[in-house]
Amino acid sequence: MANKAQIPTSNSALIAMIADEDTITGFLLAGVGNVDLRRKTNYLIVDSKTTVKAIEDAFKEFTTKEDIAIVLISQYVANMIRFLVDSYNKPIPAILEIPSKDHPYDPTHDSVLSRVKYLFSSESVASGRR
Repeated sequence: MANKAQIPTSNSALIAMIADEDTITGFLLAGVGNVDLRRKTNYLIVDSKTTVKAIEDAFKEFTTKEDIAIVLISQYVANMIRFLVDSYNKPIPAILEIPSKDHPYDPTHDSVLSRVKYLFSSESVASGRR
């Protein structure tokens, strides 16, 4: 139990976002946005001019910040950096892939869903109930 990941409680934990402008705008209107003292935001708006390198850098930054509990990433953006999303294995911050207005959700590309399916299939094999 001592190895459980914990979210710092001195400040409230944040939700980070990597998505298209419409998705980010919706979450900002809901009050999810944050700008720190160094003028760094907790979101990245991805458009046609955004480079894969910028998306990778934002993903790495958000997953290493201690004040972020969840990273929401549009599934089509996650597909651009699939190798990073699939190799990420820490419980906090949790990575959740979400659909966007222009790109429907595809469960075959969701890394969390594929991990859950893998866990249940290996448990069923181990218990002999397959």
